[in-house]
Amino acid sequence: MRIIARRTLTELVASLVGRKDQRAVKAALDAWFAEARKAEWENSAHIKKLYASASIVSSDRVVFNIKGNDYRLIAAVDFEKGILWIKWVGTHADYDDVDARTVEFER
Repeated sequence: MRIIARRTLTELVASLVGRKDQRAVKAALDAWFAEARKAEWENSAHIKKLYASASIVSSDRVVFNIKGNDYRLIAAVDFEKGILWIKWVGTHADYDDVDARTVEFER
């Protein structure tokens, strides 16, 4: 998959400077990124094979659990083009305040 944009992940990690879980979050996001980049998902069922705990929110939206479900990553996936757009990433607690079906990345 082509992933847009890794910068979203690096900005989250940078925002965690000084927190004891920063290194663990970085490692978890790096592992997810490496796996997703190599993936050739054709549909949401293929995602569920690798990430059984992922939530399929709609035909193109998926929520991935990161670092033991402490963090969540919302992505839009275009299976035909092989592109995954990171729409949101944050703590599980912050996830409760967003709508996974419509949230868009904001700077």
